[in-house]
Parts: sequence; C-alpha cells; structure tokens
Amino acid sequence: MPLVVLCGFPCSGKSSRALELQIHLEQCGRKVVIISDHELGVDRNAVYADSKKEKEIRGALRAAVERKLNKEDIVILDSLNYIKGYRYELFCLIKHTQTPHCLIYCLTAPETSSMWNQERDENDQYTQEIFDALVQRFEAPDSRNRWDSPLFTVHKNEELPLEEICNAVFHRKAPPPNQSTQTQPLSSTNFLHELDKVTQDVVTAVLNAQKTSIPGDIIVVPGASEKIELPRILNMSELRKLRRQFISYTKLHPNENISQLANMFVQYLNQSIH
Repeated sequence: MPLVVLCGFPCSGKSSRALELQIHLEQCGRKVVIISDHELGVDRNAVYADSKKEKEIRGALRAAVERKLNKEDIVILDSLNYIKGYRYELFCLIKHTQTPHCLIYCLTAPETSSMWNQERDENDQYTQEIFDALVQRFEAPDSRNRWDSPLFTVHKNEELPLEEICNAVFHRKAPPPNQSTQTQPLSSTNFLHELDKVTQDVVTAVLNAQKTSIPGDIIVVPGASEKIELPRILNMSELRKLRRQFISYTKLHPNENISQLANMFVQYLNQSIH
C-alpha cells in the first residue's frame, strides 16, 4: 500500500499533519501505520549532533518502512526527511515494492518553527544549535524531481488537502521498476566481479577526467551512455564512499543485465552529488 512521506523543518507541524491524515484515512476504513523518530525513541539532540548516529537512524527508519509496506497498510513516515538523497532512496524503495507514494512538505518560516520548538516541553526541544544546523542543512523538495512528486506543500494555516492526497496514493499507478531497483536473483560470482570492476572503472574515469575539468562540465564515462554532470570536484574518498554504497545496495537488488551496471552507477552518482 502507499507510502506518505512528510518533510519540513524541525517543529514545522509534521506530526500534527501525520495524525490528521491518519484520522481521516482510518475514518475511511483504511489501516494506517506511522513510523517516526519518536516511535524509535530517538534522542534528537544526540542523534543530529553526530553524523554517524544520524545515518544509523535514517537506516532504521528506512528499514521500518520497508518492513511495514504491504498490501493492507498505509505507511506514513513522520520525520525530517530533509536530505534529497534520502528521499531518493525512499523513492527507489517504493519502485521496488511497486506501490504509489506522495510527499507532504510542511512549509514554515524558521522563526515560526523556532518559536514552536521553544514552546515544547524542555525534554522534547531541540537545542538552538541543533535546530539552526538542521534548518541550514535542509534541502527543500522540488516537484520536478521524480522522488519529490506528487508534492503537497502545506503552510501552517492551510488545511491538509486530504482528497487530493487520497487521489494521489489510491488512484495513481505505482512507478515501474527500473534496472537499478528491480530485484533479480544473485546467481553467479561473475556478477559480483563485474560489479566491482565496472564501478572501479567509473571512479577511475571520473578522477582522471577531473584533472582537466571544472565544475559544470559533462564527463563521458567509458561503457556508459549516461554522462556525469559535474557540480563540483569530487575527491577520491567521496567517490569511494558512493561506490561502496552503490555496491551494497546492488548486492541486495542485483540486476542480471550486466551491461547496464555502468549506466546504473552513473545515474546513482548523479543523484547523490547534486
């Protein structure tokens, strides 16, 4: 069943909107599951002050969503979801499970969210330092991106467009799986060998091309029809990290069409570095 993703600044009304949507859907006879930081018992100030802990929490939230997606329940993910790369991962997840989704953006001014934060119980507040850092890092959704569409932007005094949201998640076809999300059986060591070789070749090609490139250039990668749009110079450690992430994901969701591995990795890089 559908996935509804909420995003917005800290204390922008996401949980209230999630509850409002849950009540409406349950009144319509739907079964709803809300997954949130609160449900996982997250100490927000400790987590968002430590990039490693934050990454672990995002992984735990994504895993919880994956476990709950089924043919009966509507899953609402109530969290910051402020990183576009993470929203793209969720999009890949719904493509793989063949279910529709939508994004609800709770749009507030930083000053409003800060005031709402200060009105919370002290144990429930973000520190001002963490709050300011999260606002600064926030990557606003854009409906032109597949993973941010359909997008419902809701201001603090606006009503939630319940009918439009229901139409989006119940009367719209799920996005079709593609080479990078459709699961195939991992049948041979040849696949792993090619995965390792192809991704290393792409990384090497990018590093070599950057020696004579500047941000904004298009990099042609041997063996791939897709091209890399270079927004900035990428260092070796960042490319290695992205390569490891892609390999880990592709091992879980392998594709038998080995000839598409280079294109898949280039697509992944383009989504991750912009």
